[in-house]
Amino acid sequence: MKRIIVNGAPHDTTSSPETPLLYVLRNELKLNGPKFGCGLAQCGACTVHLGDDAIRSCVIPISAVSQPVTTVEALAAQRPQNRVIAAFIKHQAAQCGYCINGMVMASAALLKQRPHATRDEIVAALDGNLCRCGTHLRILDAVEEAAGGKPA
Repeated sequence: MKRIIVNGAPHDTTSSPETPLLYVLRNELKLNGPKFGCGLAQCGACTVHLGDDAIRSCVIPISAVSQPVTTVEALAAQRPQNRVIAAFIKHQAAQCGYCINGMVMASAALLKQRPHATRDEIVAALDGNLCRCGTHLRILDAVEEAAGGKPA
């Protein structure tokens, strides 16, 4: 059994040490924000924060989790509303929505480290997050607005 902190609350997991964090989040804790996309850390759908860093939870074994985990559910519960989520809603930056967990979590981690990130920094930070619906421009506009940039 391993104790992890997720969204500010302690949880005792029953999974084996090699179980990916994503499976613990979805199957044990019933958090459905992080999605299974590729299982290879290539698409970003499973992105969560480990401490302050955006990581791919599909390839991190639960035994390697030593810092608090934050999922999109915690960001969505913030009041006042999280600025990244508010900008995504304003810009209608989702079509099917499958990638949005990863896009929001990667964007929030970037803006925590660089609150006024430039468009180029945003593009670089989201480079590993895939969207098949083609909402990339609206996503970039939303993150740029959340960073205090020009889209309004």
